[in-house]
Amino acid sequence: QVQLVESGGGLVQPGGSLRLSCAASGFTLAAYAIGWFRQAPAKEREGVLCISTSDSTTFYADSVKGRFTISRDNAKNTEYLQMNSLETEDTAVYYCAESTVGCSRNRYHYRYWGQGTQVTVSS
Repeated sequence: QVQLVESGGGLVQPGGSLRLSCAASGFTLAAYAIGWFRQAPAKEREGVLCISTSDSTTFYADSVKGRFTISRDNAKNTEYLQMNSLETEDTAVYYCAESTVGCSRNRYHYRYWGQGTQVTVSS
């Protein structure tokens, strides 16, 4: 079964860090572009950043550049989103998703989605 499962969310104070995991099964994660999206309360889902099959990162939200980093652990078939210097504006449900056509900010270019993990940044 093709699945993506996010984990690692939680409550953190402004300035803190979290590392989200995106574990893939049923396919080799490194062979596809993997995007991260987030959806804040009362807002539509937006693209945050994406890692390509060549390990190039594209940032769709300028506010996370320099704070968020994607990495892969191919042995575990898992992708990680390291989030540093978190801000209250980062509060959202975060999703990883798989695309066969490359990185895109458009949610409809992604075939498979995880269930999401909640990130809450609050003092």
